[in-house]
Amino acid sequence: MPASSRRRGLAGSGRRGGWRLALLCVLLFAAGLWIGLEVAAPPPAPDFSTLGTADLPSSAGGDLRPGDEIRATSSAEPPVATPIAGGPIESEPRPESPPQVDSAVGDPAAAGSPASGSPAIGSPAVALVIDDLGRSVAQVDALETLGIDLTYSVLPFESRTAQVVAALHERGLEYLCHLPMEPRSAVDPGAGALRLSMSAETLSAATRRALDAVPGSRGVNNHMGSALAADEDAMRVVLAVLAERGLYFVDSRTTADTVGYRLARDLGVPATERQVFLDNDRDPEKIRRQFRELLARARRDGSALAIAHPYPETIATLRSEVARARSEGFVFVPASELVAR
Repeated sequence: MPASSRRRGLAGSGRRGGWRLALLCVLLFAAGLWIGLEVAAPPPAPDFSTLGTADLPSSAGGDLRPGDEIRATSSAEPPVATPIAGGPIESEPRPESPPQVDSAVGDPAAAGSPASGSPAIGSPAVALVIDDLGRSVAQVDALETLGIDLTYSVLPFESRTAQVVAALHERGLEYLCHLPMEPRSAVDPGAGALRLSMSAETLSAATRRALDAVPGSRGVNNHMGSALAADEDAMRVVLAVLAERGLYFVDSRTTADTVGYRLARDLGVPATERQVFLDNDRDPEKIRRQFRELLARARRDGSALAIAHPYPETIATLRSEVARARSEGFVFVPASELVAR
């Protein structure tokens, strides 16, 4: 081949190679630009519609550990309590199956209407909040046989929550949403629990979803919550939802570090707090002693609030003790009565 032809061939090949190199550079630049834009793009907003109850875990154990909790859930036997002067009761849980209602507690149809209404001037007022409802309408039937005003507190995502709420609503009884909150212990607070890891938006949405599951509730009290109830930022979000819906707050005081009652008062949310737990120990004699402590506080302060559970031992003990208390001039009122004070 002549030299001139070889030179022309090499020149053409060089031009084609140059175009290929330029095209490759353009493609690499475009790919780099696309990757950079993807990395810099903000993450998508959370979809609160995925917070459905079908995705929530089932309820479990209690909210107790030494130096932490002072009450148990419906799926754990309340622990043996050790009173601490000036502070809450500290204890350890003992797992047990959910409390069952004793068929011998009485015929609901035989129960009279509660002794309701505002207490007479000078009469000590007692409010009893019954926690951990939502698994059985029979528990409500049994409690009604006591014939006094009670405040029923219903867990939002239990197996019979809808039926229990319907029964309470139809009977015109006062009830609360028993709002699950994160404890300091490793025990699962149950379905729909509010957690410190949630953003303010997610915490607010989860609070609303729990309230929607207990329609018609007059207020809220916390289920567990030794961690979350002690966190002012988290409780501010929760109480804002209560204020928005015109609900009151009962601080269950599951930890001495709770900010719930104080913060509710500061924010203008109607509130009260628990003074006594009746059945941390299900021994009837110990329940009786706790009940007498409740009456002593009511006599001293004009009113007092206790939290109890729908255990057969609790109902049987209250049946005798309530009659005696009423004969001594005590009046049983719903929690809203104490909030109004």
